[in-house]
Amino acid sequence: MRPRLAPSVLALALLAAAGMAQAAGALHLYNWRNYTSPELIAKFEAAHDVEVTLTEFDSIADALATIRAGGHGFDLVVAPGEQVRALIAEHLLAKTRPDRMANFRNVAKRWRNPPWDKRRRYSAPWAWGAVGMVVDSAAYDGDIDTSAIVFDPPPELAGRIAVVPAMDEIIALALLYTGAKPCTGDEAALEKAREVLAAARPKWRSMDYGVGEAMARGEIAAAATWRGAAPRARKARPSIRFGWPREGFPLWMDSVVVLADAANMEAAKLFQDFVMDPANAALISAFSGHANGIDGTEAFLPGETVVPPRAIRAGVFLPVCPEPVTALYAAIWAELTK
Repeated sequence: MRPRLAPSVLALALLAAAGMAQAAGALHLYNWRNYTSPELIAKFEAAHDVEVTLTEFDSIADALATIRAGGHGFDLVVAPGEQVRALIAEHLLAKTRPDRMANFRNVAKRWRNPPWDKRRRYSAPWAWGAVGMVVDSAAYDGDIDTSAIVFDPPPELAGRIAVVPAMDEIIALALLYTGAKPCTGDEAALEKAREVLAAARPKWRSMDYGVGEAMARGEIAAAATWRGAAPRARKARPSIRFGWPREGFPLWMDSVVVLADAANMEAAKLFQDFVMDPANAALISAFSGHANGIDGTEAFLPGETVVPPRAIRAGVFLPVCPEPVTALYAAIWAELTK
């Protein structure tokens, strides 16, 4: 004879079944280009009977414009911390309470209460890292822990440099290199950074997002880009190294958030919980080359994705600049990219 369930147990079982039924179907993820592990997606689809559609972007500004316009059809987006703060303020995110999810216990202490999302009421960690120097040591064996690699390059590297076209990060690197702070409204400091960038630009080969791939092919010898490009390119060229500019460099953390108008809210919540599992977070890091905010992933990863604590001391999380400063940034960037 099959045992009878108590009413409270039966109610919980029915609720769980209803939740799983709602979770099944389609889920639409909006993420940076070349940043989503196919293995992670396949594992989630198999675990939760959900078909995931991935749409990729190169520019967070363009991605945010798409989200703010509405009618986009996305359930989840991966965004940097300060942009998460902005989306929360604009009521564009669902308060999914990752802090109450089963796998939240795996989130590293330093990432449990970030300034852009207090107590993690909206966001789950995706990956984090730095913007710095990626250098082929076969072409240059000097000091790489300086932004001079791209702003005042040695003769061996001139003409063989690429810079990722990320306005906020590259201007921040220039400001830090010249002794100023990111988002400063000091016009003299911004002018000095502009001069450094303008003088360096003729020594660069390109400004594009395919920096890691170009380095792996040996087309360039140095770059200013996200750290994840280094371990990925090193698979093809073991001589590639990452430099941590002593003058300072941008730090960032991307988190996955659920949009307020998500069509499959239950599956989106399951995905947030899923990426906080150490084995799954390790898939993100193994694919992207970036560190993650989850404890216990070391068992699934080589040491390649670890960011050394000594280097982080010079790192700066970038705020969202005030509109007048953003306008000055845009003017500098327009000159640099014309």
